[in-house]
Order: sequence, then C-alpha cells, then structure tokens
Amino acid sequence: METKQQLDDKTIRNRIFSMILPITAENILQMTAGVVSMAMVGRINSIAVGAIGMSNILFRIIWSVFKGISTGASVFVAQSYGANNYNKLRSISEQAFILSIGFSILLQQILFWNAESLISIFNPTSNLLSDGVLYVKIISWSLPFAAIILLVAGILQGMGNAKIPMIIVAMLNIINIIFSYLLIFGKFGLPGLGLRGAGIAYNISYIVAALIGLYVLFRRDGTFDKIGGGFKLYFNRAESYQLMKFGLPTTFETSFWQLASILITRAILTYGETAYAAYQLGLQAEAISYMPAAGFGIAASTFIGQAIGSKDRELGKRYLKHLSKLTVIITLFAGGLLIFFPKIIMRILTDDPNVIAIGALYLFVMGIVQVPQNVSSLLNGALRGAGYAKIPMIVAGIGLWVIRIPLVLIMTNVLGAGIHWIWIVMGIDLIFRFFLSYIIFKKKDIFNNEVLLIN
Repeated sequence: METKQQLDDKTIRNRIFSMILPITAENILQMTAGVVSMAMVGRINSIAVGAIGMSNILFRIIWSVFKGISTGASVFVAQSYGANNYNKLRSISEQAFILSIGFSILLQQILFWNAESLISIFNPTSNLLSDGVLYVKIISWSLPFAAIILLVAGILQGMGNAKIPMIIVAMLNIINIIFSYLLIFGKFGLPGLGLRGAGIAYNISYIVAALIGLYVLFRRDGTFDKIGGGFKLYFNRAESYQLMKFGLPTTFETSFWQLASILITRAILTYGETAYAAYQLGLQAEAISYMPAAGFGIAASTFIGQAIGSKDRELGKRYLKHLSKLTVIITLFAGGLLIFFPKIIMRILTDDPNVIAIGALYLFVMGIVQVPQNVSSLLNGALRGAGYAKIPMIVAGIGLWVIRIPLVLIMTNVLGAGIHWIWIVMGIDLIFRFFLSYIIFKKKDIFNNEVLLIN
C-alpha cells in the first residue's frame, strides 16, 4: 500500500508529465519545422541560409521585448493561479495584451524601414545584404502575431495548460512547412518565389496561429470566460509598470544573446559563407537536444510559481527534485545523438561536404555541454518562478560578455585560430554559466526567501 508521500510524488510526476509532454512535443514540432524549412532553403543556396540567419537574429532582438512581457505574465499568472487570485490573473493579462500589441506595431515599423541599416551591422557581402533585407522586411509583418502567440502561451502555461499552446504551435509549423514547400519551389501552379516565398509562408503561419490563440482565450466558455469577470483592455499604469519591471530582465537576457550573436556572426563570416551556413544549420540540428529539455525551464517557472503562490514550500522542492532528474535523463539521451551521430544529422540538412564537416564538429562540441546547459536553464526557470528575474539575466550577461565574446574575438582577431575554437569557446561559456547559476541558486534558497509578486 502506497504512503501519502508516495501518492504525492506520483501526483507531482503526473502533473509534470502533463505539462512537459506537450511542451516537449511543441518544441520537437518547432524544431522539426525549422529543420525542414531550413533544409528547403538550403536547397536554394548558402546565401539564402545566411540571409535567414541574420534576419532571425534581428527579429529575435525585437522578439525579446515580447518574450519579456510573456514571461512576466506567465510568472504572475502562475503565482495568482496558485493563490486563487483570479482578479490579479485577469488584470495582469489585460496589461500584457496592451503592452504587447502597442510595442509590436511600433517595432514592426522600425524593423521594416531600417532593414538595410540593421542588416549592414553584420558586414555581409552585397548578395547576402540584398537577400537579408528582402527577408527581414517580409517577416517584420509577423511581429504583432508573434507577440500574441507568445502571450497566449505564457498565460496558458502559467495556469498549467501546455496542451493548447502545443496545438497552436503545431498548426503554425504545419502551415509554415506546407506553404514554404508550395511557395519556395512553386508547386501546384503557384510561382516559385525562393527566399521571398519562405518569408510569405512564415507570415501566413503566424497569422493563422495568432487567430487560433485569440479564439481559445476569448471564445464563449474559453479561458477568460471560465475564470469570470470579463476582459477589458483598460490601461493600468501601476500594473503595467509592475509587469514591465519583472519582464525587462528577461528581455535584456534574450537581447544579450542576440546582440552577442551579431558579433559571433561577424566573427564566423571571416571564415567564409560556408562556415556561417554550417553554423546556422548546426543551430537547427542542435535543437534535437536542447529543445526537448527547454520545456523543463518553463515547467519550473510554472510549478515553482504556483507552489510559492499557495505558500507550499515543500511542494515546490518536490517539483524541482523531479524536474532535475528528468532534465538530466532526457539530455543525456538527446545530447548523445549529437556526440555520436553529428555527420548523419548534418547530412539531413545539406549535401555540401564542407558544410557537413564544419557543422558536425559544432554538434560534437555542443553535445558534450548539453547537460550543464539544460540544467542551468532549469535552475533559471525556478528562479524566475520564485520572483528572481534578474539573476538569469546577470548570469547570461556575464557568460556572454565576459567569457564568450572576448574569447571569440581573441581567437579570430588576435590568434587567427581555426573555426573549431569558436565552438570550444561556446562550450566553455555554457559550462561557466552552469556553475555560476548553481552557486547563486544555492545561495538564494528560493523556498525560504521567495519573492511573492502578487498582492
């Protein structure tokens, strides 16, 4: 006969799996769609691959604003949901929508009208610049819809519902793959638009997914209807400030990554466009490992936030214990694929032997450091759920700007080292950040010093 402790642990595991499995499926679908889309673009030429890579960096810098808002909303929602404070849950969601829609319209215009100047930051060749400007102008129109999708997912995941975001992302990726195939290559009588077709397909998929997300939240008997009280888009200065204050560290953390990517891109381009194409395809392939485990960070934010909102510290500790074990197990398996089968994975994406050779070495190095990378992500998720949003930002900032960027610049500009040293520096950065995250996490003792965000 099972004890109460065992029953509690079983319930915890079931709740974790009910959230982790949809998030994992969502990430795998997203990864698969990215791989398939990039493989189609890779059949155009390596310049098209590079153009998408540069455009995505710019897009994600702006996207980080909405990531901050959605992360902040998710943590507030989780703590409010745990405390049964549905008025706070609804009001913070209202402010998140106002901020996301307002910022997305403004930033889309900035990105569209300044595309050439922004792409020039990467110091590309003339062909790469031309393709990059074309692609970034097209996908800039997806920004408002991307903001909505992020926010819908953040709200629902904060309430412990990961299935609907999974369905929304699945629809997004399926539509993207279908229209990419039709518009890139010109199938069923449609014109073959190449890179332009890839951008149009991207926009179509985000528009449809955003409309589905809005329908889920606002339909009769939908999410907000069930918690009662209606939904009014009235601006509340105090709550918007509270949300932005919590979300800004996540925005800065994501921006650190993308700004660092600009310098990394410039460094890699000194080795040629083939090396950069290998890096972009390697990033897609690396998702085999970190995408499945990335959901554990989201789950940690949700369950730790709910436990703290309900003032049940022991529950939060149990959640973290189970999440940690599962993260390591999944990462060992998925990271092992990168270590033992890097060339096979790269051959799925391209038939260029030079790209395969460079990309396979990247995957091997990244496979070695997947466990520290993913455990660090888990700890950062737990810290956010407890209200410590600044710590992940600080850790990322130190790792990128004290370790990664200086060493990369030394390797390329001073030592003239081979491209493989860039990959090794990235691995060193991830290991450093793991130890720093772990030390800070232990020092904070989040279950005894939690920061309650709701009031």
